[in-house]
Amino acid sequence: MMETTEQTHYFVPSPSRWPLVGSAALFCLGLGAALTVNSLGVGKVLLALGFAILLWMLFGWFGDVIRESLNGAYHGKEDMSFRWGMGWFIFSEVMFFAAFFGALFYVRTISVPELGDMAHKLLYPDFTAAWPLSTGPGITQHYEAVAAWGLPAINTLLLLTSGATVTWAHWGLIQGKRKQLAAGLALTVLLGASFLTLQFVEYHHAFTELNLTLAAGAYGMTFFMLTGFHGLHVLLGTIILFVVLLRVLRGHFDEHNHFAFEAAAWYWHFVDVVWLLLFVFVYWL
Repeated sequence: MMETTEQTHYFVPSPSRWPLVGSAALFCLGLGAALTVNSLGVGKVLLALGFAILLWMLFGWFGDVIRESLNGAYHGKEDMSFRWGMGWFIFSEVMFFAAFFGALFYVRTISVPELGDMAHKLLYPDFTAAWPLSTGPGITQHYEAVAAWGLPAINTLLLLTSGATVTWAHWGLIQGKRKQLAAGLALTVLLGASFLTLQFVEYHHAFTELNLTLAAGAYGMTFFMLTGFHGLHVLLGTIILFVVLLRVLRGHFDEHNHFAFEAAAWYWHFVDVVWLLLFVFVYWL
């Protein structure tokens, strides 16, 4: 019978310069954004510098973590900490989107019906309590709502398929099938990029043909805030999965040690679920 050895210590990395570098990046980004908004030319330079420093920090910091992992620094306790950390991060993202969904539900179920009742008819005689909000003089600019059964439906199919491909890749990893792992990840990255491309086409159509912008009342505001932030998360998730794919091609991960892949898959499934809610409550209903 094999004896199991209990982990006797928790890995503590050496002091790192990367938090200080990240602080410098955020300072340049914040100051650059403020100066750019005020039409000062140096603002764009600071923005570019901030993004460059941020990329340097990301490559350097994650590179250190990857090297520590490959050198065997992480064991059971560290792995559990990573899992709790990723779990709480996704929970914070859930709360982030919950705030925007809450704003959408408040407008649709409370504000709009209240503004359409008899008590407000004298103030807003042309207002109709319907969603998407009707347009008219003095209410908001004229616009058209985005139809659900076009590009949004195609994007829904793409994301649902990507959830299946990343799961297929996970099965390949657990079973030691490296080609299946790489193929599943590559397909997931391709589907994520396709989603972003179609969302760009949808936004262009909304701006140029539907006259739908952030200024288009409550509908335009909630539409772009929810779909825009979700698109940003899809972009981040696609980049993460692409990095994981590059690591797979370099021989990283095995059947037992692959938390980075699992974290990316968790995040991607979260993005899928948020999109399903978006499709139902923003596009469809």
